[in-house]
Amino acid sequence: METKKKPVKKKRKLTPFTKFLCVGMLVASGFMLFAVVQEGMTTLQLQQQLSEVQSKLQEVQDENRYLTNEKEKLQDPDYVETYARGKYQLSKDGEQIFYLPENKEK
Repeated sequence: METKKKPVKKKRKLTPFTKFLCVGMLVASGFMLFAVVQEGMTTLQLQQQLSEVQSKLQEVQDENRYLTNEKEKLQDPDYVETYARGKYQLSKDGEQIFYLPENKEK
């Protein structure tokens, strides 16, 4: 009975050029990975700034609507009179204003 020998596989030795190429690819991959992570961080920061700016924009738009509404109301003489009488306690001719004490016990 004969025993069959398995063919011995020879290990391929890496040439210096192949080693250099592998190291170069690893370094290039590292730089690319770093760039991707940096871009991701920049994107997150920009999204956060965008949400803050959108929030501020909404506040400014709300204030603008309020002021536009007030401007329109101030064009009405009846509103101006009511506003002045309420805010500055102005009275009409012959009117008297009485100040009542505040009810502290509630």
